[in-house]
Amino acid sequence: MSFRVNNVEHYFNTLGDRFTREGSRGVHATYQFELEGSGTWHINISDGDFELHEGASELPTTTLKMKGEDYIKMVNGDLNGQMAFMTGKLKISGQIPMAMKLKSIFPQAEK
Repeated sequence: MSFRVNNVEHYFNTLGDRFTREGSRGVHATYQFELEGSGTWHINISDGDFELHEGASELPTTTLKMKGEDYIKMVNGDLNGQMAFMTGKLKISGQIPMAMKLKSIFPQAEK
């Protein structure tokens, strides 16, 4: 089930509704989201399961930094992630290829 979200809090509160076990099979990673104006969260993915935590992780695998409103545009499908990265709206550190897996773990909203 993929649906649009209104804000960052709504996104993280409904994360379980868009999580796909199939997309996370074989993935063992910690994704950190540093969303300007909205806070920091991290998600531990472990081969078909996930845990969400508010705040920073000590050892994130991949960190995504961007404005909270831009992140919502991205997960709603209104902002292309690759374009956001290329134009500097999205900064990724750590294992950058792991960021590409997020689309299959937590699919974007359908327009």
